[in-house]
Amino acid sequence: MFKKILLISIICASFAIIPFADAQLSFGKSAYQELVQLTLDKTDIVQAKHVIGSSNNPVSVYLFEGVIVESISVTNNDGEELQFGILGMGNNEASVSILEPIKENAIVKYNLKNIFWKSDTLSKLDIGYPQTFSIIFAKEVEFVFLNNNLIQLGNQKGINIIDGGYVIVEYFNEIPKLIENIQWEEEKFNVEILSDSIIDEFNFEQTSKSINFQINEKNKIFTIILPKELLGGPYVVLLDNEKIGFWYQEKDENNVMLSIKPELTGKITIIGTTVIPEFSMFIPLIMGFVIVLTIPFMKKFSLH
Repeated sequence: MFKKILLISIICASFAIIPFADAQLSFGKSAYQELVQLTLDKTDIVQAKHVIGSSNNPVSVYLFEGVIVESISVTNNDGEELQFGILGMGNNEASVSILEPIKENAIVKYNLKNIFWKSDTLSKLDIGYPQTFSIIFAKEVEFVFLNNNLIQLGNQKGINIIDGGYVIVEYFNEIPKLIENIQWEEEKFNVEILSDSIIDEFNFEQTSKSINFQINEKNKIFTIILPKELLGGPYVVLLDNEKIGFWYQEKDENNVMLSIKPELTGKITIIGTTVIPEFSMFIPLIMGFVIVLTIPFMKKFSLH
């Protein structure tokens, strides 16, 4: 209790001689941050972590918005608690001031709340920080949308926001997957559509090299996983015969991912430049080729 009272007294006395801006309350110089990281799991709570470099003087660390005050802890590499103060709570830019020397590193941890928007299947995170930070996702998350740009996570399970700034991150909690089976000649293909919205009237047209389907909700994300052999690129995406933007990524050597977020409802058409050939088109050519090769042998046989 005595240490806490002493700490508060030091901070209050410092305000009398140290000027500060209205929006940026701090005590000590800005800390050198080796790592700024957010970890997301399946709950509505996000854990923030700042790794602070060594310093012989008091340093200040700005926190993310939505901090839960009771969750803040400041320790060294050995897990020993360090003395700190909390400034600016209730403002948009709260900070932690570490008032004792940092021999190696200090680790600031806390939880955030009320920064998620969630539906049954989709999570949306609107977050920002003034310098580079990373976001780590649960292992179940396969890909995310960063400011509407599709990013496949692979084995990394995280993204870096270089130089900071505000970002909007969306991802599926449980991937809603619709699989359309396409039978063409003797081959079968699966087209996967990932979305928390329903589609209707799915159709593959070999002659026009296209896939189309009806969407009934606007501003919904649709990610289509296409076999390259079925429909190859480059691609054009139409909404009721008008071009719309889309995001493209190679999923693996056999499949591509196209992601769209239409602002209106209507008919989506995906047009490719190559398509699986119609086998019947080649039958005359194959038969002609076989006849040409066979005639010399037939003449030779007749001479005997």
